[in-house]
Amino acid sequence: MMQNSRQHRHKIVISGGGTGGHIFPAIAIANALKAKCDADILFVGAKGRMEMEKVPAAGYPIEGLWISGLQRKITIKNLLFPFKVIASLQKAKQILKNFKPDAVVGVGGYASGPTLKAAVKLKIPALIQEQNSFPGITNKLLAKSVQKICVAYDGMEKFFPKEKIVITGNPIRNEVIQIEGKKAEAAKFFGLVENKQTVLVVGGSQGALAINKAIEKHLQDFDRDDFQLIWQTGKYYFEQAEPVVSNLNSKNIRVLAFIDRMDLAYAMADVIISRAGAIAISEICAVGKPPIFIPLPTAAEDHQTKNAKALVEKDAAILVANQKTEEELYPALKKLIENSTKQNELSSNLLKLAKTQAANEIADEILALIKN
Repeated sequence: MMQNSRQHRHKIVISGGGTGGHIFPAIAIANALKAKCDADILFVGAKGRMEMEKVPAAGYPIEGLWISGLQRKITIKNLLFPFKVIASLQKAKQILKNFKPDAVVGVGGYASGPTLKAAVKLKIPALIQEQNSFPGITNKLLAKSVQKICVAYDGMEKFFPKEKIVITGNPIRNEVIQIEGKKAEAAKFFGLVENKQTVLVVGGSQGALAINKAIEKHLQDFDRDDFQLIWQTGKYYFEQAEPVVSNLNSKNIRVLAFIDRMDLAYAMADVIISRAGAIAISEICAVGKPPIFIPLPTAAEDHQTKNAKALVEKDAAILVANQKTEEELYPALKKLIENSTKQNELSSNLLKLAKTQAANEIADEILALIKN
């Protein structure tokens, strides 16, 4: 194994998905590996989930497992759960036996558990990439058996064996955070005015109901206070929001189901309203735009609230609780927009927390695992 990594073709499996928050980091890791060595990379995802289309679109092959999460109530899906786990473990084992990877990486999401468990059983070196400040049950259980755990937050030895932890930050897409000198292009792209205070609202790839309702309720206020708004609703809410916005006929408001050019959205924004998913947070730290976080209360183990609080404690963000969004969001936003000192303070604290080399560092850890 001592030859140059360029000569030996490494085979690596990356598993996980379910939401953009798991898929895009996984793709960022794959791209970083490709840049460092000749690697054959195979993804393992959950059938019927977003990764089954996003991963092939990024140019990588993917295999699907029949797996889903446990529902909070008794449902047919829950009764099927034990069968899905057994079927997924068997299929994951089969995939690994056929592909013969040098290492397996789990990024979280339903498929990650069975694939990592199969890797451990087959004695294939394995690495967990934990994105949140509070890990899910699967990663806590698997931590004892994998070789390395790459994390984004301090203090993770509460959950994982200390000697396995490497603080890398979360992998983010470089093209999304390169915003230098793009303000004029961004204003043109969204049809807005370059030097007017602009709010970007993003609720994650699926949209966010509480945030969308609060924004819809205050649309007239944006006009009255003369703030610009770029509002990503997610595809489900767009049909409701679009006619409301066109009736207003406002030069300040742009509504979109999905934003393809996040770099331009970030370049244009003075303040960002967002869910507190790990990857959204990592991107916002990297671009240094002051955020108001509204954590999704139903996220596993309420990890979004914990993610957001980790930033609030460092005076890098403002937090509004999901159930209070309609009353509290707009006043908090108005106060922040009218206080440029506070904006600058949040911004400089965010930039101190930014880790932009995470994908490269994780790729190095994977290659070191293979070498050893």
